[in-house]
Amino acid sequence: MRDAHTARLRSERISVGYSGAPVLKAIDIAIRDGSITALIGANGSGKSTLLRTLARIIQPSAGTVYLDGKSIATLPTKTVAQALALLPQNPVSPEGLTVRQLCRFGRHPHKGVLSRPSRHDEEMVEDALTATGLLDLCDRELDQLSGGQRQRAWIAMALAQETPLLLLDEPTTYLDIAHQLEVLDLLKRLNTDQGRTIVMVVHDLNQAAQYADQVVAIAGGHIYATGTPAELLTPALIQAVFGVEAMVIPHPVDGTPLCVPLRGADRQTAPRQN
Repeated sequence: MRDAHTARLRSERISVGYSGAPVLKAIDIAIRDGSITALIGANGSGKSTLLRTLARIIQPSAGTVYLDGKSIATLPTKTVAQALALLPQNPVSPEGLTVRQLCRFGRHPHKGVLSRPSRHDEEMVEDALTATGLLDLCDRELDQLSGGQRQRAWIAMALAQETPLLLLDEPTTYLDIAHQLEVLDLLKRLNTDQGRTIVMVVHDLNQAAQYADQVVAIAGGHIYATGTPAELLTPALIQAVFGVEAMVIPHPVDGTPLCVPLRGADRQTAPRQN
């Protein structure tokens, strides 16, 4: 496994602000290759800003993001698009677009301006549709799909982009619990079966605990802590990062940390944890 200085995607001392107001301050982060990394933190902490900066959507005011050892700011757009794919919050597509047509957009970084799709392009689209379980729905329009199916279609487009790195901003937002698990299970399979490196902004701490290998907690524009779910998800961290009192107990099925927020009435009787 690569160390922090040789990770495919990493940053050194990046700072980002909007209208003069700092959001991220001197952030150092190294994304573990072949892992699932969950970015957690309170609203406004800078999770999405960090993800977008790593994807070169936002230019930092200071510091450097490195992709394969080179400053990402200096790389050609096509080179970046062949290495990482970003799925933003609430992506919007043209009306009437089918699942297959959306998926084909993922091949653009690998094509010339006027070139026709190659056999390899079509194979990658087919593989992406198969991996996301959408082959039977490939000719359906996106607005005819359920929320979970639509999200899988966008992930299929990112897969067709054929990148080793997938960055997702709150991939389960607005989905019911069944569709959330459907999407998270898919991401886990892509990581386990294909070795994709995945970085995702997550609000649900228990989902971060169950699906991530590495958790990065962000607070006040800084990285508060980084570690495995078992190392990181403690009552002390939840209090410090979210301002919430909680108990953390082993999940009864897989033993991962299970975070249980405490109501006011429960705080007096709950056993003390560190």
